[in-house]
Amino acid sequence: MEKPKNSLFLEFLFGGVSTCGAALFTNPLEVVKTRMQLQGELQAKGQFQVHYRNVFHAFITVARHEGVSALQKGIRPALMYQFVMNGFRLGSFQLLNDSLLRDKNGQITMAKSVLCGAIAGTIGGFFGSPMYMIKTHMQSKANLSIAVGYQNECNGLFASLKNIYSQYGIMGLWRGSSGAVARVMVGSATQLSTFSQSRQYIVNLQLFSPDSLLIPFTASTLSGCAIVACMTPFDVVSTRLYNQKVVGATSKGGVLYSGFTDCFYKIFAKEGLWGFYKGWAASLFRLGPHTVLSLVFWDHTRTLYSRWQHARDIN
Repeated sequence: MEKPKNSLFLEFLFGGVSTCGAALFTNPLEVVKTRMQLQGELQAKGQFQVHYRNVFHAFITVARHEGVSALQKGIRPALMYQFVMNGFRLGSFQLLNDSLLRDKNGQITMAKSVLCGAIAGTIGGFFGSPMYMIKTHMQSKANLSIAVGYQNECNGLFASLKNIYSQYGIMGLWRGSSGAVARVMVGSATQLSTFSQSRQYIVNLQLFSPDSLLIPFTASTLSGCAIVACMTPFDVVSTRLYNQKVVGATSKGGVLYSGFTDCFYKIFAKEGLWGFYKGWAASLFRLGPHTVLSLVFWDHTRTLYSRWQHARDIN
């Protein structure tokens, strides 16, 4: 049965809801990843105190010093970010997929899939940027004994948004968005293109029934491995740009980095190539399950809706 094309609103809703479901399970890994990416900022190895030795040690350290509930820090902006960013990202990608990605035989082409994934990621990253900034501030805020990076003032989601707006205006809410857009653009191009290609390949192999959950699950697993390898450097840069201290009357007065390119250069100069992969294990543990859960939820939600719509039309 061919799935009917859905409206922009429905594609936005499917994308947002599916990734919110995934975020509920993976947010603790996002907290750990953020801390590890900020640890030893612009310092060479051996010149800073290591509070978080690895993913598992980080979990224990956060829970011991701040309580288990601290592992869900930033969950409100995280859910809002997932809904807005992925609603636009997955929704626009599916619309592009329905109209632009397929050749005359109905097959998905790799080049178009990468391009449309990047476009969808850019759109989603831009609209979700304010929520991601607040999420980063909340998740990096720690007990002073284990604090890493600059400790931004956080008084709740809406209070933080209001505070930033009152100090820096509307542009302040998009501070660091250059890193976020690049991060999501690269990640989305990798994720959505590899998912589409993997899914098509698995379907063509006819290993599972057409509506089996194993199809999106297997494709999502392959996609999750690819995204960790490609996106982690941009993820580190994005976290650093969002979290740095800002001075002056505008949001451009970053103390450590003047922008996206400057951040890349300084990380490489001070921390070396490995600096771009700080927290990579947390990213792997987080992005793998998050990619699997979000894309499985997304794919299955659309399938269930198509079935409901088909049954309604028959009746």
